[in-house]
Amino acid sequence: MLTLNAVLEALSGQTIPAASMVISEAVIDSRQAIPAAMFVALRGERVDGHDFIADAFARGASIALVDRDPGSGFRVLDLTSGGEISLPQTPFCLKVKDSLQALQSIAKFWRAKFPVKVIGITGSVGKSSTKEVIAELLSTRYRALKNLGNLNNEIGLPLTLLRLSEGYQRAVLEMGFYVPGEIAFLCDLAKPAIGVVTNIGTVHAERAGSQEAIARGKSELVQALPVDGVAVLNYDDPWVRPMAEKTRARVLYYGLDPAAHLWADEVNGLGLKGISFRLHYQREAIRMRIPLIGRHSVHTALRAAAVGLADGLSWSEIVSGLQSSQNQLRLMAVRSETGALLLDDTYNASPESTLAALNLLDEMEGRKIAVLGDMLELGQYEREGHEMVGARAAEVVDQLIVMGERGKIILEAAVRSGLPKNRTLWVESVESASEHLRKILSEKDVVLVKGSHGMRMDRIITALEAGS
Repeated sequence: MLTLNAVLEALSGQTIPAASMVISEAVIDSRQAIPAAMFVALRGERVDGHDFIADAFARGASIALVDRDPGSGFRVLDLTSGGEISLPQTPFCLKVKDSLQALQSIAKFWRAKFPVKVIGITGSVGKSSTKEVIAELLSTRYRALKNLGNLNNEIGLPLTLLRLSEGYQRAVLEMGFYVPGEIAFLCDLAKPAIGVVTNIGTVHAERAGSQEAIARGKSELVQALPVDGVAVLNYDDPWVRPMAEKTRARVLYYGLDPAAHLWADEVNGLGLKGISFRLHYQREAIRMRIPLIGRHSVHTALRAAAVGLADGLSWSEIVSGLQSSQNQLRLMAVRSETGALLLDDTYNASPESTLAALNLLDEMEGRKIAVLGDMLELGQYEREGHEMVGARAAEVVDQLIVMGERGKIILEAAVRSGLPKNRTLWVESVESASEHLRKILSEKDVVLVKGSHGMRMDRIITALEAGS
């Protein structure tokens, strides 16, 4: 486990034998501090972590990493002035020039101490589900670390690396992208040997600028791979396939095209019972049925199988690992008070993930209702993305309910695509949507609820769920 001595050596270059204290974990939220934790005080747009040092210490934290004077009443070890280190009694503040940079430096130093093989994952849609399934698959042979939740950025990934210890043999790390250079920076910390790119969509185009810019940013992962590494690339995605030209590593293509190294056909959606398909690799073909839901999940299974092959797992390990997978992650199925089946996919939304959710809805039996909200951060693809969703919704749903100003684009596109206007409804709020659904839902209905996290459409599920 991480020690105070490792922290000091990473930040100052000095080894302090007396600093043998184990650090239980690193946290940026004082409410998550446990005994012997290191609290990293970061300055955010709304909240300054330095205001919560006392709370972290009260909960048992031993060290607070700070970059400004914490005020009277706190013991401070100042590393900004150089010189010999004299350890104060815990708890104390460790003052550095920049708390975030210090966290990242410690993470890079700590990761370098372990011969763990890192699998990096990036893409516009499917990163988290891919991470979970790969980690579960590799765990059939190895002890595997993974990001908790969506700790996939310049803060979350260092926090994950600090959880490394001697027992881990693999680390499966999701890497998010917002600005050019971010994934390259994360790769410099994590040193991945295998890189997986899921797809290139329009999510975050508002900040990145275009799909071309997103593709360039995501390709930083394959560019960072070593010559003896493996780039696992989506052959079906025209933005991902050319990334083979940007890596020194061996390329392993996956997809639904027989031209890929690892490919699948005869894909059938079985609703909430999972999917079935035939998996092909070299001269072998295996029929599989796995509990991942939605036909789009075949790509998740292919990514995991490709990583398994790249990492030397046997076919039997790969097949048994996929068949036992229990990772549905963000999409949850619950019942309403009237017995209707509610598909809760409210964590976030992009055109790509919403189309996949509508495809799942299409596999279900019963009256199909979609409640769709604005998809945010699409930039120049905003109208096109919402229109694509509306056109597909017209092919799938019996009734469409939309929320938000951008939701009107979905509704208009659905009507143009043939959905009768009397089977559509625009609502102003979560409360209005919930009230309308309470009036119309019956036991045989299946309701998909999806929108960007900022729309807070999870409250619709909360309002309708049985027992709420």
